[in-house]
Amino acid sequence: MLKQYLPLCGKPVLAHTISAFRFHPMINSITVVIAADDQWFETTLGPMAAEVNTVTGGETRAQSVRNGLRFIADNYSDTDWALVHDAARPCLSSSRLEKFLEQGLESVDGAILAMPVGDTLKRAGDSHEIVATVDRTGLWSAQTPQLFRVGALAEAIDAAQGAGCELTDEASAMEFVGVRPLLVMGSAANIKITHSSDLAIAEALLTRKEQAS
Repeated sequence: MLKQYLPLCGKPVLAHTISAFRFHPMINSITVVIAADDQWFETTLGPMAAEVNTVTGGETRAQSVRNGLRFIADNYSDTDWALVHDAARPCLSSSRLEKFLEQGLESVDGAILAMPVGDTLKRAGDSHEIVATVDRTGLWSAQTPQLFRVGALAEAIDAAQGAGCELTDEASAMEFVGVRPLLVMGSAANIKITHSSDLAIAEALLTRKEQAS
């Protein structure tokens, strides 16, 4: 089963992710990009599945995002901005989202949530030996959501892909066309479910959040 459908606090990871955006007054629609052979979306999300749009993804993240942007442009032509968020990042808080929108919408070049790199960075050689210590000054670790104008991001992805550029996030597409998005302070709690141990961390974070509300 895909990680976004794994159980977390009694619901699939994706249900928590969607809930982070579901009731925000500035968000008028949610579009989930799913694989063509996805077998779990409707069965695991239940009634929530009917509340969001679904689009078939592509072979890469960039192609999947592009398909989502195309759907938004075709069906919500009055929408200027799009937030792109990882399906397996379920712990985004409402306060962090609010602050991100407040700052991000003031930036003409868009914005991303990110965290300054705190750990010492090492560059490895072919045999996994240390070959250098990397200066972390000015380095940030990218998170999501990432916020860009729908048309601008679509054009940037097309340009980058046309040039054969490998895109690891949406900001890298914007950087390819010369745009310099704003870095907005993220949170260590805004984790991405990558390993099985991350589920326990996410559960603790969500439980603490529920107890505080």
